[in-house]
Amino acid sequence: RSFNNTWKLTPHVFRAWMDILRAVPNSVLWMRKIYPTSSQRMQKEAAAQGIDPERLVFCYTCDREEHLTRLASADLFLDTWPYGAGSTAADALWAGLPVLTGTGETYVSCMCASQVLAMGLPELVMPDLGAYADRAIALAQSPEVLADLRTRLAANRAGSVLFDSKRFTRQLEQVLAEMSRRYRTGIPHTEMITS
Repeated sequence: RSFNNTWKLTPHVFRAWMDILRAVPNSVLWMRKIYPTSSQRMQKEAAAQGIDPERLVFCYTCDREEHLTRLASADLFLDTWPYGAGSTAADALWAGLPVLTGTGETYVSCMCASQVLAMGLPELVMPDLGAYADRAIALAQSPEVLADLRTRLAANRAGSVLFDSKRFTRQLEQVLAEMSRRYRTGIPHTEMITS
């Protein structure tokens, strides 16, 4: 399952997804249909890689409650890479859906990983696409591990910094107050970064 925008999808990630589908015969890839031409191209490419195009299931955008319900019914969220999910991942995690992602050196390549780590699931953050595909396949073959991830995700949700907006607000206010204090007292910008 991946409801990311299709423009985030690279040929490398798509190949990894096809490898996952090939290794997990009864699985489907559930995606959001935004542009008819992109879904047609993906189905054509799936067929070229030996995957039945019908295993790519497309659905349209819906209201938030239906979207969260849809997310909760999936087994695993497969993130795009190197441009990962942001609010889409937050929705998945909120709905109790484990998110498999990677990490990189830019904001867009590590924002999803940051959310997954904030939820206490470091084993879902992969260093490369090979490990990502291997982990997805292993999880598909281990329903008890997926169930454990869901249980941990549900338990961690209440105390997670990701969903604790009051704590986030307090911490942001403290940072802004400290920045203001340093500015007023004349501490140079370079010292602010290192101190």
